[in-house]
Amino acid sequence: MPGAPGLLFTAGMDPVPDDPERDWTAPGVYEVMPGLYRIPLPMPSDGLRAVNVYAVRDGDALVLVDSGWVVPEALDVMQQALRALDADPGRISRILVTHVHRDHYTLAVRLRRDHPSIRVGLGIGERPSLRVVQSSPPDRPGGLRDQLTLCGAAALAKELSEVSVHHDTSEWEDPDDWLEAPSTVDLATASWQAHPTPGHTRGHLVFVDADRDVMFCGDHVLPRITPSIGFEPVPAESPLRDYLDSLNLVRALPDRRLLPAHGHVGPSVHARVDELIEHHDVRLRDTFDALAGTAFETAQRLRWTRRGRAFDELDLLSRCLAVTETAAHLDVLAGTGRLDRTENDGVRYYRVT
Repeated sequence: MPGAPGLLFTAGMDPVPDDPERDWTAPGVYEVMPGLYRIPLPMPSDGLRAVNVYAVRDGDALVLVDSGWVVPEALDVMQQALRALDADPGRISRILVTHVHRDHYTLAVRLRRDHPSIRVGLGIGERPSLRVVQSSPPDRPGGLRDQLTLCGAAALAKELSEVSVHHDTSEWEDPDDWLEAPSTVDLATASWQAHPTPGHTRGHLVFVDADRDVMFCGDHVLPRITPSIGFEPVPAESPLRDYLDSLNLVRALPDRRLLPAHGHVGPSVHARVDELIEHHDVRLRDTFDALAGTAFETAQRLRWTRRGRAFDELDLLSRCLAVTETAAHLDVLAGTGRLDRTENDGVRYYRVT
């Protein structure tokens, strides 16, 4: 499926100006501004369809922000994109990864394996989840089933366990640099700022290139959708609280052009942050009103996606994420004192204070 669009991108194609009116997932090399390019790479069996990798000229080298999912289609499009930039993987000096999800991290591991001069940087907060994935059996690659059980969704966890899942631990090598933030990332011709933005994952980072007046936002600020919260093997105690705090941190920084991992480049990080904060304010109210004991029961009373779908209309993974996101909202309500949270026989229950 994702390989087909890649056939439209032929070697030697020149970079073209980025156009917000065209399909953002279409393979190609899109010039955001001089020396900065957006390269959408295909993703297999995923509703998002693509992930944006950003290539930035740094003297004679290229720096990438995020890398893509290590599947043949993505590697093929990446190689074609580099040729369009008169480069090859050996010209990549660094890959700065916003977070450890496979569509952002695993192609970086493959590129570095083939070209050891590449240095890969990842937020240090991702280390616990990376360790779990590295040590997980091939047929049980994460902790989502355990989270679902805690949320009262044992039946959903059982359904997930019956799905054939396999992961290759070799895709999950350590980075060269564990990045602590806030910090300065020194490149050959510039210095960027890394800011900690936990929520989507514990170690999520955004990178600011002040000279170009842009922020590489990863999945922290997306232009059309809200990112999943705490979707990782080792989630934080209150990932939504972390996410809201991270949104406020970014809102307090100077406004920049928004360079997201999924979707079109946007004119203002602040404008989208304001929308996301408002969305979660509404969602917290809706979750409180829908309270039904466990996160699983509450999730079934809520509507999902921009289309307002019922819980049972969602695919399996989306139902799983709906449950864990509901739990994240319930935990914030408990943290504010509006709900009491208790645990009995490995299941969390909530009630109005």
